[in-house]
Amino acid sequence: MPALIEIFEVGLHWLGAIAGLGTLAYAVYNMLKAQRRPTGQQTGAADKVLRTPYLVIATLFFVLLAYVLWKPLPIQLPWLLRLVFELFGGVIFFASLILYVWGLRTLGSNFNASSGFGVRLHQEHQLITQGPYAYIRHPMYLAVILACWGGLLLYHTWTMLLFAVMMLGLLYRARKEEEALRLLFGEEWEVYKRHVPGWILPMESLVQKVNDNQNKLE
Repeated sequence: MPALIEIFEVGLHWLGAIAGLGTLAYAVYNMLKAQRRPTGQQTGAADKVLRTPYLVIATLFFVLLAYVLWKPLPIQLPWLLRLVFELFGGVIFFASLILYVWGLRTLGSNFNASSGFGVRLHQEHQLITQGPYAYIRHPMYLAVILACWGGLLLYHTWTMLLFAVMMLGLLYRARKEEEALRLLFGEEWEVYKRHVPGWILPMESLVQKVNDNQNKLE
């Protein structure tokens, strides 16, 4: 039985790698494509940190970091428990990739790179409320966070552990994006925000704590 599990794991890992790298390539392509669109509303240091060379360098840095840290965590699990973790992690991982692509395709020409240091919207930016955005305000960020945690259960490497922790910073970035959308869309944004949750519970309460702590610092 353990031999069959190992064969299954190898196949699942390769499938996850192909799907993950394919999704990353699709996201980078759309990010670079978005850089050519006329700039509209900007907040913070968006005009400095969201330039194409910086975005390319940051992407390459994270890819290199992922490669260097792609080493197994020092844990040993019984084969049955390992199988459960990998199946559960695989479901989360692949479902998250689907959610991310769905969100990206729904945004269409409204997709753009952003940062916790600043947000940039397009000149003809629209408030998207259909697709996954009809259910949660940040489906793509939620997808990235869940994909990293699902990837941690699937691959149990130092890379996935680091990214799973780092991507929680998207909670803060989402708040910055909401501020930019509020400035641009005003009451239309407020109505949307009242009717559609930002995340899924209990993450909603976690985001509120992050926002409260940030308000105290400011």
